[in-house]
Amino acid sequence: MMRISQQARWCRRPASSRHARAALEEIWKTIYIVVLLTITAVTGATGNRMAAQAGHSTVMACPHRTGATMVTWKISPKIGGPCTLEFRADQNRVHRTNCSDSVKSEFQPEQFYALEIQQVGMADEGNYSCELVNQEGNFHQMYQLTVLVPPRLSLYCDNHSIPVCKAAAGRPAAEILWVPENSSMTEIDSHDNGTVTVLSRFTAHSTNRKTVTCKVYHATLNETMSTDCSSHSITWFLHHVMILGCLLSLIFLFALFHLYVFCDNRTMRKQ
Repeated sequence: MMRISQQARWCRRPASSRHARAALEEIWKTIYIVVLLTITAVTGATGNRMAAQAGHSTVMACPHRTGATMVTWKISPKIGGPCTLEFRADQNRVHRTNCSDSVKSEFQPEQFYALEIQQVGMADEGNYSCELVNQEGNFHQMYQLTVLVPPRLSLYCDNHSIPVCKAAAGRPAAEILWVPENSSMTEIDSHDNGTVTVLSRFTAHSTNRKTVTCKVYHATLNETMSTDCSSHSITWFLHHVMILGCLLSLIFLFALFHLYVFCDNRTMRKQ
């Protein structure tokens, strides 16, 4: 009986060993997945949203890694075709494909192979990605570039002495507020190039303040402008009175001339 029980225990050992190996494999699989996810998080692409003002320059950098053997910038603008800049350290050369002169990169390690766009324009808006290769692997950095256009501002009094505040051709659309806070009428006009013109009329007729203030809020600026359209109304009235007076004077002189001619003709007939 002792021999049989011992044999039974020896027969059961392989089964428990197989279970142990299966459990160990599951543990290693879990560790492997965790390591893969960690590597993906470290080396995977990360995206940054950037905004640059039109007419200014902007700089984007590659991943902060040393010992790069190859660096590649890929640009996918919303307008026009793709552009590629490729740098190989072993050859110390840069290969450009379909890139404008405003896109520059000196590919200096101390500058993290930064890409500079000079005189940013609407055509530069799009996606930018940098791939850096070194002995540790491949590293990516992605950017989504949005171009901001400051609006042209003006504040004036229309023909009816109503204050009008205008933010022309801005991107994105500007926000206009009035002081004192009263009702206003806003018109928005979108242009083909993506810019927007916002025009606001101060429609409040009863206010104790002669001077009204227009506040313009935009991603590129915050401006405050003031005007007094009451003086403009008086000037407009005097201007029209002067015009009317000149017309009446001309009519009076014309009538006086005809009266003189008429009287002179009658005198000549009597003689």
